[in-house]
Amino acid sequence: MAMGKLRKAQFTLCRLAEPRALLEWQSFYALRPLLKTLPQGDGHPVIVFPGFGGSDRSTRPMRDLLNDLGYQSHGWGLGSNILFDHSLEDEMLALVKEVAENSGQKVSLIGWSLGGVYARELAKSCPDQVRCVISLGSPISGDSNHSNASRIYQAINGKPSQAAQVRRSHLNEAPPVPTTSIYSKTDGIVAWEGSVQHGGEQTENIEVPASHLGIGVNPLVMYLLAERLLQSPDNWQPFENTGLRSLVFRKPGQCWPMSARPAY
Repeated sequence: MAMGKLRKAQFTLCRLAEPRALLEWQSFYALRPLLKTLPQGDGHPVIVFPGFGGSDRSTRPMRDLLNDLGYQSHGWGLGSNILFDHSLEDEMLALVKEVAENSGQKVSLIGWSLGGVYARELAKSCPDQVRCVISLGSPISGDSNHSNASRIYQAINGKPSQAAQVRRSHLNEAPPVPTTSIYSKTDGIVAWEGSVQHGGEQTENIEVPASHLGIGVNPLVMYLLAERLLQSPDNWQPFENTGLRSLVFRKPGQCWPMSARPAY
């Protein structure tokens, strides 16, 4: 019980600190010329799904950068991510298949928060068209207690059906493609425990110092996206946070050196 209260208090402090996302957005634009020098990609298509309440406008900065790095980036083109039903899922699935067919290549899927949940589920439905999945601060555990936005989502979308509840219980199962979960222990919306994947030779978790509302433009995350998207689908290798990388990135179970602890 005491540990539960401690985690709740830590979660509350992170939520109160979410305004720091403004610093991440400012850093993104300040470092934009430098971010353009990240490794160039191979030109394969990438679809980016926005978080709950977001639209393609929120992912535009990330997608513009991906275009500069040589990728063919696509928004989801379905307005604001608020209401969910089977028709929305069908449209997302059709988008993935259309982009893959038109390009003649497998598609990488990136999802911010709730968008990451969608990306993972889509990859389960059409793994032959998906190259990899990268989720950013996504509540992939299936436990609604891991997200501060779950009550708002349910208030808008209604109580989940029995079938939806069954599906939610399987959200923590990774799709059969290389899957990276990027998360932050200072996320004020989604508890970091809800973003950690367990098991699997093609799954990995990478911790970054970021906020939930800024993780989609955080310069460190942009570095990770550029590095992860370069991985060959036939010879995917997990991220190695050795050398200087170990100062800013972590894997579950690793601790920050006192000299390198994030200030926010």
